[in-house]
Order: sequence, then C-alpha cells, then structure tokens
Amino acid sequence: MKAAILWIVSDFPAYSMLSGWMKAGRLACPYYMEKTKSFQLKYGKKKHSWFDYHRQFLAIDHVFRKNKIAFYKNKVEASDPPPILNGEQVWDRVSKFPKSTNHCGKIDIYGVSHNWFKQSIFWELPYWCKLLVQHNLDVMYIEKNVGEQLIHTIMDVKGKTKDDVNARKDLAHHCKRQKLHVEASKAAGGERATKPTAPFALNKEQKKVLCEWIKRLKFPDDYASNLSRCVDAQGEKLYGLKSHHYHIIRERLLSIALREFLPTNVWKVITEISQFFKEFVLFSNSSR
Repeated sequence: MKAAILWIVSDFPAYSMLSGWMKAGRLACPYYMEKTKSFQLKYGKKKHSWFDYHRQFLAIDHVFRKNKIAFYKNKVEASDPPPILNGEQVWDRVSKFPKSTNHCGKIDIYGVSHNWFKQSIFWELPYWCKLLVQHNLDVMYIEKNVGEQLIHTIMDVKGKTKDDVNARKDLAHHCKRQKLHVEASKAAGGERATKPTAPFALNKEQKKVLCEWIKRLKFPDDYASNLSRCVDAQGEKLYGLKSHHYHIIRERLLSIALREFLPTNVWKVITEISQFFKEFVLFSNSSR
C-alpha cells in the first residue's frame, strides 16, 4: 500500500505555515504575488487593501472595466489578471530558499518582490511540483469570516463593524460615495466626526426585531444548535456564534430576515452572496 498527499486544506494562517509564503504585508496574497496592486489605507491603521482587484478578471470589453464611479474612483481597469503559475514554476522560485524559518525577513528582497520565508517541507515529495492544486482554503473558515463581518457590519456592532469612522475616511479618499462621507459636527472640546447612516445598516428597532426573530426560531433535530443562546436581545447583537452557526445564518436565514429591512439593491447583493456560498458548498461536497 502506498499513500500520497493530494492537497492541503487549511485556513489562511495555516496556509502560510504550510506553503512558506508569509500572509502579512503588501504581498500577502499568494496568488497575486509580485503582481499585487495592494495599497495601504491611510486611516485604517495602515492595513493593506485589495479593493477593486476583481475587475481584472472580467472580460476585456466588460462595461465595469470602464466604470469610474462605482468602483475605485476615476480609474479604468485595463490590465489582465496575474498569471497562474504551475508547480514547476513555483519550485524554480522557492528552490533557492532555506527550509529553516530562522531566515524569515532576511532573505534577499523579502517583502519587496516576494514573501517567501522558507522552503516548505512538502517540496521534498517527488510529485509535489506536479500537482495541479497544492493548497486549498477551508470553505467553512471563509464562510465564517464573511458571515461574521457581514452580520457585525449590518447590525453596526460597536468595535466589530467594518463600517467605522476611519473606514468612511478611507472611503472618501478612494471612492465616489458622497452620501457616506463623514461629517464634522461641533462638540464639547472641538469637532467630532460622525458617519451618516449607511443603507445596509439596521436601525435600533430593526435590530431588536431581528434578534427576537432568531431567538424564536426552531430547527429540526441535528440541523442546527439552539441559536437563542447566541442572541443578546437587550444589546441587539449576536455573540458566541460558531462556524456552523454562520453556515446556517449565512446560507439560509440572512436573506429571509433582511428582506423587509434593507433596500432592494442591497438585499439582492446579500442574497446573491448567500446563494454563491450555498452552491459552492454543494459543489465541494459533491466533488469529494
């Protein structure tokens, strides 16, 4: 009997450890590599952003490529997507690097034209460079992160929402969203920056109704755990949710719950995202 590793399935931090490509900084994306167009957010704690990268993957004559308003302001996207490297091409790059992590940050032009901090031990397998796909990201991990950030942002949970004042300041710098720009108001001791209510954010009464609805939900046996234990009706928020909770809420409940609360154009986007994850999970399970 012989065994072979077909591919690795992990979350993104583990992806970094297993592949040898550091997940932090300007070159964090292991797909774009040195072709990255990431930029630092001025007000977002100097975090790097990959905003508006998706237009590179559209057809060259797609109408979105010439849109200067709906995406990055005053920008026309004419570039092609980055090339997909096969295993042998990646090996040509990583073969010269050490296997030890003691050299992290000390390898030539690290963080400038590459993010390799070691040569992964998997390259010792004679067939590793022949594999079509070597590393995969866990679907449930991605779904949990997307669902968590989406729910916290829609419910405007303080300290957890991605739509804070600093995000609005960066928004004004990169996008044409005049209605969402922060407003300066006079307050005791000086000026205070406030953000206008976003069309995707629920008000206090809506959050209360949503929490009460989730609290009363009943599910079939073995379908989902009791979500009522994760509802803070007084604070109008959800807490302590696990990966499977987000799986159920993201794919089954969110589009139904928000139908009467959000504008149609916002609701449709959220529903399409839910449908994407639902179909993607079904495809992943059927292909095993």
